[in-house]
Amino acid sequence: MLEKPDIPDELIISRLQDEFDLRVAELTFLPLGADLGTAVYRVITDHGTAHFLKLRQGFDEITVAVPRFLKSQGIQEIIAPFEAKSKQGWADFGEYAMILYPFIEGKDGFDRELTDAHRKTLGTALRSIHSAQVPPELRERIPKETFDPRWRESLKSFQTLIENKLFDDLTASKLAQFVKSRRDEINHLVMRTEELAAELQSQSLEFVLCHTDIHGGNILISDSEELYIADWDNPLFAPKERDLMFIGGGIDNIWKSEREEAVFYEGYWETEIDLKALAYYRYERVIEDLAVTCEQLLLSDEGGADRERSLGWFTSNFETGGTVEIAQKTDELLKTAR
Repeated sequence: MLEKPDIPDELIISRLQDEFDLRVAELTFLPLGADLGTAVYRVITDHGTAHFLKLRQGFDEITVAVPRFLKSQGIQEIIAPFEAKSKQGWADFGEYAMILYPFIEGKDGFDRELTDAHRKTLGTALRSIHSAQVPPELRERIPKETFDPRWRESLKSFQTLIENKLFDDLTASKLAQFVKSRRDEINHLVMRTEELAAELQSQSLEFVLCHTDIHGGNILISDSEELYIADWDNPLFAPKERDLMFIGGGIDNIWKSEREEAVFYEGYWETEIDLKALAYYRYERVIEDLAVTCEQLLLSDEGGADRERSLGWFTSNFETGGTVEIAQKTDELLKTAR
């Protein structure tokens, strides 16, 4: 979130001392991230050590259990949370969960260009994640891909709402007008995604552990050039294309050439890409992002500065070279290959 939540700093500092035995000298809110239910802070101890604090609503403990397991398997590119006094990787904090990480001094993949070495390292790390032998007690707690129509149905319901309601909020009104202007295009996105989902449900697919959100904002490059994969909020057992959809196209522009994509796969090793799954996931991610933004802007007038930024992200999907075009090009490759 971009705006600081209404939580006294003194209360956060007290809880950090109780749960993580930290004596805090400085607590700074960081206006980062698109999740309106997550606030993040930089924490400096009286010894000068920096930590990264996440306060998250709607918390599921699997989001800390998975990175802790992967780190224990020797995957150095994982940032695992610290253990609280409860012996868990988090602590209760009212309506939030308090999760504490090491602070990585550096920039994410949106703010700096990845080198070939970074791309190859990312490939190797992602292959290790996909190959991880997850123990049964953890495996049974991680969701499995069902090609759920939730986001498609949600987006269709918002289209209906927009056709039948006038919005007083300026940002909501702008969004409604834009959705109306793209009615046919959005309908096609939903229809094609439903077709691909039905086909994939009828196939026997290998499921692996997936991060599900390997975009530039979750790739961190430290000042010492080390690469890290952050934010395990939605781990899932799914076809490997659930993660690979980001490579060479996903939801950002950190992949600018086929050569950069090839370097990634030098680290990942040779693998056969299922174009049907790749097209599905690229379409489905667009639909999810559109539906989430509709929920944020049409069902509430809260969010402050986050609202205009969310509107900008919504419309950018339809720009030349944007996520809609990338998904359509993947689908064209699929149709050509048949």
